[in-house]
Amino acid sequence: MTEPEPTATNARTLHIGDMVEATGLSHRTIRHYDEVGLLPASTRSEGGFRLYTESDLQRMLVIRSMKPLGFTLEEMGELLDTVDILDAEPGNKTARVKLDEYTERAITKRNKLALNLERAESFIADLHTK
Repeated sequence: MTEPEPTATNARTLHIGDMVEATGLSHRTIRHYDEVGLLPASTRSEGGFRLYTESDLQRMLVIRSMKPLGFTLEEMGELLDTVDILDAEPGNKTARVKLDEYTERAITKRNKLALNLERAESFIADLHTK
């Protein structure tokens, strides 16, 4: 079965394999995000296969970026909700404050990862000198 060409009302859809290829996440991880409600498939094909939109792909890339920083699934969902609110209401002060808090937390987590990476590099260099 071939997919119909995209139109204004029928945007291009992605199968789970397309999402795997675009994000580098596993089928299992993407299915898990669907099952826990973090990123459910936008729709299903007639055969029951998960179908995603370009918007879903962008959200999955946000999730993928948060994962190595140690954010929980709940936090990921909260951030995605916050971004949705700001997309709909750019002047929403509560959502802006929440986004700023997530930004600060992400910076702190990134800095900790960078420090750990420096330590790992130093350790490896020390091993090479032995």
